Amino acid sequence: METIRLTQTVQKGGCAAKVAAVELRKILARVHFPPTPPELIIGTGTFDDAAIYKVNSELALVQTLDFFTPIVDTPKIFGRIAAANALSDIYAMGGTPKTAMAIFAFPLMTLDTSVAVEVLQGASDAIAESGAALVGGHTIDDDTLKFGLSVTGFVHPERVWSNAGARSGDVLLLTKALGTGTLTAALKRGEVTEAQIDEGLKSMSQLNDVGSRLAPEELAAIHAATDITGFGLAGHAYNLARASRVSLHIETSELPRFERAMEFLEKGFLTKAHRTNSEYVKEHTQFAALSPLLQQLTFDPQTSGGLLLAVDPAMADKILGRLQKTFPQARRIGRVDSHHEKLLYFK
Repeated sequence: METIRLTQTVQKGGCAAKVAAVELRKILARVHFPPTPPELIIGTGTFDDAAIYKVNSELALVQTLDFFTPIVDTPKIFGRIAAANALSDIYAMGGTPKTAMAIFAFPLMTLDTSVAVEVLQGASDAIAESGAALVGGHTIDDDTLKFGLSVTGFVHPERVWSNAGARSGDVLLLTKALGTGTLTAALKRGEVTEAQIDEGLKSMSQLNDVGSRLAPEELAAIHAATDITGFGLAGHAYNLARASRVSLHIETSELPRFERAMEFLEKGFLTKAHRTNSEYVKEHTQFAALSPLLQQLTFDPQTSGGLLLAVDPAMADKILGRLQKTFPQARRIGRVDSHHEKLLYFK
């Protein structure tokens, strides 16, 4: 069977295929949603990573759904990355994934079914590693391959992380390097092979299981969290600052980045999301004298990116040291301040 490069079968890949944040907010503003039940602790209001539904005083459900088109060429790696990306929403809320259901659009006329097997196997491996169970799903015959998961997890109602809990004085930690958008743009254009961006592929494949790495008192010191995906660091940091009614000060010199990320940005390996992410935050962001390339790094659409954590300063170094054992690129990247004229300050 002829080898098919999955990235060549779609126009956009990974989280770069998201509807632009500006357009999404406009769409949602025109929709009349059903009344919110009191049990729904977190819904659509703050652009958080998942919904939280309180079952009782000891248990809440964490629910999310995430899917996209191929971001890499190898089907098994694509399946694993898509699964890790969806599971990340549960981890970003402080939850533990329990069940997953697959959303799978597959072009039966153009791709051999062995590709579907490999995509599902890659996803299955990631789900098994998380401790969750794959319990079913839904498939359609479509023109382009799309895959993802609907995931349900558990969390204690009083131990939920959200993007609305950051406090002035908190330290900002980021658990993974930036640059998956430009790395995979270079891959799609045939400038590199998967082996040449293996660092990025391994990062996207890694589960964001931060909670199991930390002691209870360390978990309690995390006041807010969000995972960095298609809206880039700037877009998701803006959502966190807006929801928490604070301003974030980010040291760009401290931002972890993949080895060739700046090289590829300079070569112009960009996506449409680089532009739309810039438009989303420009009125709310001060970049000081930041170079255009570093600005592009903050706009870079991440797929299965790291968690951005707002942490009690007294516990920040201890938490960072513990996280770096599993996430070697984890860095302290800034701080939270009271609300100012702008929500984001990069320097």
